[in-house]
Amino acid sequence: MWRHIASNAITMLIVAVFMLGAVILWGKSQYTAEGPLAAPVCLKVERGSNMNRVSQSLEGMGAIRSAPLYRIGADYTDKSDKLKAGSFLVPAGASMEQIADIVTKGGASTCGTEIVYRIGVTRQGVQVRELDPQTNRFAEVASFNPAEGEAPAIYREMRQQGDTRYRISVAEGVTSWQVVDALSKIDLLKGDVEVPAEGSLAPDSYEVRVGDTRADVIQRMQDIQSVLIAAAWEGRSENTPLSSPEELLILASIIEKETGVPEERRMVASVFTNRLEKGMKLQTDPTVIYGVTKGEGVLGRGLRQSELRRETPWNTYVIPGLPPTPIANPGKASLEAAVHPEDTEYVFFVADGTGGHAFAATLAEHNRNVVKWRKIEAERAKQ
Repeated sequence: MWRHIASNAITMLIVAVFMLGAVILWGKSQYTAEGPLAAPVCLKVERGSNMNRVSQSLEGMGAIRSAPLYRIGADYTDKSDKLKAGSFLVPAGASMEQIADIVTKGGASTCGTEIVYRIGVTRQGVQVRELDPQTNRFAEVASFNPAEGEAPAIYREMRQQGDTRYRISVAEGVTSWQVVDALSKIDLLKGDVEVPAEGSLAPDSYEVRVGDTRADVIQRMQDIQSVLIAAAWEGRSENTPLSSPEELLILASIIEKETGVPEERRMVASVFTNRLEKGMKLQTDPTVIYGVTKGEGVLGRGLRQSELRRETPWNTYVIPGLPPTPIANPGKASLEAAVHPEDTEYVFFVADGTGGHAFAATLAEHNRNVVKWRKIEAERAKQ
């Protein structure tokens, strides 16, 4: 009987050990998993506070799913006694592990006020944002274009505050020259930087601090873009006509400049892919424009017939295949579209008046689409 009892006890002990291990693994996965936040929030940690209060605040804000699990994770990773006072930005989707890192480093991601320097294709701008205490979300309080006049007083005030955050937001399709030109006008950065290779910068949002160098910001953009290009090339379709990551980047930059409609990227990619496979010239206006401007600013007018006929390395009405370099900095979606085009027979497209394009597989169909577009243009001219 004692042997039977001992055997059962050992079995129960083994089961308990396995169950405990499973619970620990589950807790670890929850602690490191993406969090529920859909938008960034500002967490204020008062002096003398502790992880218990912080965990309750985080749960109340919807930043974490379980306050007890957060506290256990913080204790297990020796973070509980390293809590810092201050205001901390909790990014969207931050895991409990990431949040614990943020509130124990101190000063790494302060919030309350935020200045965003936007680098766009046609213009640059500065957005001043402030935390709304009612919603605990950032709301715009002022915006201005540095080239159009003096900065508003609230911008100058925020620049004097010690807890102001700074971000640089780079739009998809900007050129490397535009990025460097914009960085040169952001006075919180220091140092000079050469214009990097076209296409080598990742359009994204970058947090910066007073005193960061322009060279370091550019390097961060290049590092991210290198990863995105490598990932897109690794996952490319087997039947892509592209022969290298460099060609992928060139085609992605053309796709980026040809459409502002996200849903169209793969359709546009199919047109250029089909043209490359058929040995047709790409005949895309953005490449001609790049041959004129070299990416230094915006053309600001329509293309002339002489420019469409002039031979430059980028004029795809004249040269066969892809141009020798990218014509802009494409984003992740355009990189992926370049190697995963829609399966179509299309070899033509033209604007359709809605911001998108009408696609065609034959010249006759394309000509009909062009006639429709000309009518839309004429009507707009009258209005």
